[in-house]
Amino acid sequence: MTTTVRAADAAHFLSLVPHLLGFAPRRSLVVVPFAGSRSLGAMRVDLPPDSLEAFDSAAATIVGMVCRIPDADALTAIVYAPGSAADGLPGVPVLAAVGRAADACGVRVVDLLTVASDGWGSHLDATCPPGGRPLDEIGSAAERHGDPAPGRSLDDDHASGAELPRHSAAERRIVGGALRSLETALAVVCGIPRVGGGRRGSREGDDGGVAPEALTAACELDDPPLLFERVLLGDPSELEPLVVALLAWCLARPSLRDVALVQWATDAAHGADALEAQRRWEEGEDYPERLGSIMWGDGDRPEPGRLLAALEVVREVAALAPRRLRPGPLALCAWLAWALGRSTHAASYAQRALEIDPDHGLAEILLSFVQVGHLPDWAFHQRRHVR
Repeated sequence: MTTTVRAADAAHFLSLVPHLLGFAPRRSLVVVPFAGSRSLGAMRVDLPPDSLEAFDSAAATIVGMVCRIPDADALTAIVYAPGSAADGLPGVPVLAAVGRAADACGVRVVDLLTVASDGWGSHLDATCPPGGRPLDEIGSAAERHGDPAPGRSLDDDHASGAELPRHSAAERRIVGGALRSLETALAVVCGIPRVGGGRRGSREGDDGGVAPEALTAACELDDPPLLFERVLLGDPSELEPLVVALLAWCLARPSLRDVALVQWATDAAHGADALEAQRRWEEGEDYPERLGSIMWGDGDRPEPGRLLAALEVVREVAALAPRRLRPGPLALCAWLAWALGRSTHAASYAQRALEIDPDHGLAEILLSFVQVGHLPDWAFHQRRHVR
């Protein structure tokens, strides 16, 4: 589905950029690619450090992303700078670097803009006042054209929203008790050892008995895709403690975590395929490329609503899981955020996972993806248009 809006002038165009991104950019270099006169979404990277090498590196990264988009032949670059425009528009060196990179790639530059703390303007507009134009022109343009408010508050920047849900110590203890009870059931009935060590004591589930409700929960492991699908349907904040414990247990095991990842990026049928492929891989067969490619961001673009639902579930699990099992859900939060194009959030989740487990494989991979500016292939086929 495409979204088409019209930009009457530069101020109106700037009022639309947060709609394209889904947040209000700050300390950012944003590029809006075009195919002819139609925009193809928007891309953001952090403002680089103050050096020519850093400017050229950031410009090469973001223009390189533009070159990967089918039909893209032009761009507009915008610097969102924290400084003042009183002595001239900030961002000249990095925008000049974008211009050089675009020229080297044969990409036409439509405009080069700066939004500073107290003014905005175009570096290609000879009539722009030395201190820039008033910021309220951007807001006035949005009101004049009746632009709809985006789904996410424009008070939020790219870093907002990565905090885990808040839960009390009592709520976390309840989940911890449920997990111990579940692990006791799995150890006694199935001989499955605990994940990540952890304390043993005389609390619920540690006395050698098997709680009936824990045994019922453990039986859900007979069909993990059924569990992974069911948790997408309700309110994540209302998940039962044993369900949270079961999800934490699953996501701490790479084999089941990868099944959840594939399923939440596709559907339940693919989840069942991934589970069978995992079983066959453990018996020595090759893992199917069609499933593995999903984890690397190749193939058809997942349904964003499904990824968002999964992310909210896993954020709850990460918030409630004991520390020893938290890296698994945090790493999956990182993948889901990365798949949604939220690289800053992905890095935050991955870093928190690595603080607990410095050798966590998926977290290391996701952090490296973000650090080199690697995005899933489907990110380059997402189109929202401005005319």
